[in-house]
Amino acid sequence: MNVNQDYYVSPDRQLTDGEQALVWKKPASHKVSEEEIRICQEIKRNWNRGEMKIANILLEGDAGSGKTQLAKALSADLGLPYTKVTCFADMDKSDIIGAILPVISADRVENMEPAEQTVLRALYDSDGFQSAAELVMNVLGGTREEAALTMKQLLNKMEQNSGDDVVEYRFYPSEIVRAYRNGYLLEIQEPTVIRDAAVLMALNSALEPDGSINLPTEIIRRHPDFVAVITTNRSYAGTRPLNEALRDRVQHTEKMDLPTKEIMVERAMSKTGYMNEKVLAILADVIVVLDKTARAHAIKGVAGMRSFFYWADAVAGGAIAKESLYHKVIYKITTDSEEISLLEEALKNRGLLDVLDQVDAKAKKKE
Repeated sequence: MNVNQDYYVSPDRQLTDGEQALVWKKPASHKVSEEEIRICQEIKRNWNRGEMKIANILLEGDAGSGKTQLAKALSADLGLPYTKVTCFADMDKSDIIGAILPVISADRVENMEPAEQTVLRALYDSDGFQSAAELVMNVLGGTREEAALTMKQLLNKMEQNSGDDVVEYRFYPSEIVRAYRNGYLLEIQEPTVIRDAAVLMALNSALEPDGSINLPTEIIRRHPDFVAVITTNRSYAGTRPLNEALRDRVQHTEKMDLPTKEIMVERAMSKTGYMNEKVLAILADVIVVLDKTARAHAIKGVAGMRSFFYWADAVAGGAIAKESLYHKVIYKITTDSEEISLLEEALKNRGLLDVLDQVDAKAKKKE
């Protein structure tokens, strides 16, 4: 694969095979955006300018606006391994720094629950390349929040039943520590949901240009290649405004909105393989109107690019455009009858419901 290294921050850096596998590979469907180019240019221009270095990025926008896709694209552009941490309300400092677990005998492992045995064996066999939470997610499935809870419960159980056979303790770093120490691009998803002020303070300290993280075993300094990309939704249930101290540590921010209709159509064609530009343009018009209407009436749901892709893919597969609009888009925005009426009225006033009827009529004639 021909990789463009124009924006690599450390072109002479030799990554391990494992690290190289973490550098995101852009799929054929990826279309470079203005935001991506702008961020890359700013990072590269300021990379060796000391206090003017840009390494903390904020991407703020609605769900489906392409924040994570952009964060991954920056991994490819900058030549840095990509990893992420998804924040949750009850995060504590152990979720930031990692966990210390006792290494117990094989006999005691055998007496534990099957799921606990699976987790412990995976932890003991690991080489430390994965964080503990990431490893638990891989062996048991579930969310990062569930993995963190499993780790806490397991640690409590082991401490309560510790015996003389505990020979050592082993530290399992968090994904944040792994990225911080090794110089990766870390996407920090939704820090706005965090409730614990101590967790936010730890993040704030780590994101200082010369920041550090205090581990139980050592103090680690920020790797010069470490890039933090904070992604957060606007008007998202359960979130609060981004912590001001955290926002102050950001050196570049992008407001992520729906792209232009032309780019929407181009991305949908690449993503779905559906090449009917005229129909895709109509679907894009509908998405834009629904997005604007939802904002104007403070409807919490979002009409974003994900909905657009899945709707376009359904239409490409023979679904009725007007009917699938509800299942792929509108019901993702809201299921409230009054709010649905507002959305329908907006589409009707712009003649888009009639246009969708025409799309469906033409599709039936071709059958």
